[in-house]
Amino acid sequence: MLLLIVVTCLWGSTFAVVKTLGQLLPAADLIFWRFLIASVALLPLVVWTRRLRPAGDGAARRPDGWRQRELWRDGFLLGAWLIAGYGTQTIALQSTSANRAAFFTALSVVLVPLWLVVAQRRRMPPMLWGALPLAVAGLALLSWEGGALVGGDAWALACAVTYAGFIVTLERMADRHAALPFTAAQVLSVTVLALVWMLLSGPVALPPAAAWGPLLYLGVAATAATTLLQTIGQRSVSAAEASLIYALEPVTATAFSFVMIGEQVGWRGALGGALVVVATVLSQRADAPHAETPSVQVE
Repeated sequence: MLLLIVVTCLWGSTFAVVKTLGQLLPAADLIFWRFLIASVALLPLVVWTRRLRPAGDGAARRPDGWRQRELWRDGFLLGAWLIAGYGTQTIALQSTSANRAAFFTALSVVLVPLWLVVAQRRRMPPMLWGALPLAVAGLALLSWEGGALVGGDAWALACAVTYAGFIVTLERMADRHAALPFTAAQVLSVTVLALVWMLLSGPVALPPAAAWGPLLYLGVAATAATTLLQTIGQRSVSAAEASLIYALEPVTATAFSFVMIGEQVGWRGALGGALVVVATVLSQRADAPHAETPSVQVE
């Protein structure tokens, strides 16, 4: 549980970092360099774990995880969902505040059980009926905080929708592959997709010197390390329990945004954020009796 709290704090810090980097780099460049760094950080771990594989585990009789077409197919599909989530979030932070974007993104946890209810045509749990209006009310208060609705709020909401799609897709694929190579396949897929996006966006240039420190932090700590810590932490904590911990992410994001870039939240924004957190907790309580939905965040 302690590892997941650390992960949540690291994720919360990324909103302020990405918002600051957005002033130095276009969204495509930021995502490409972040995931390229994460890929470089993950690959030595994958090589090391392959060397530790016992000789009698069947590796000699069948292709390992890296050579299976299914691994790359599933990894690429999830990578497409991921870049949609990261892309919309990065664009959102160009025009909305970091703490508002964090609370909008947290709605992905509310949308997951709703998505599953629709896809599986099952009855909606009573707690989910209560969570949805709370989430909508929270969104309304957050959108009105500091003025009218801005374009970044819509992009942040799109991030919540796309990341909910990622979580639902991951639920079907998580048990097909070993965790570390599957994670690396997703990260590498995002890197390739971001490279294509960057090449189509215009001339390619190296990031300025001021961007490398934040990029290294995002790639190593907030992408590669958090993925590994989350994998370890959720071995002993259920997905429903983990989701309750992850509900703290927008709270930590607000704290980091205040400390790092001086963003403040008025009373309407604070109330709206609180309603989103309550809706997130209720949605996971509603989903717990039905299925253990993987709880993975986009930061």
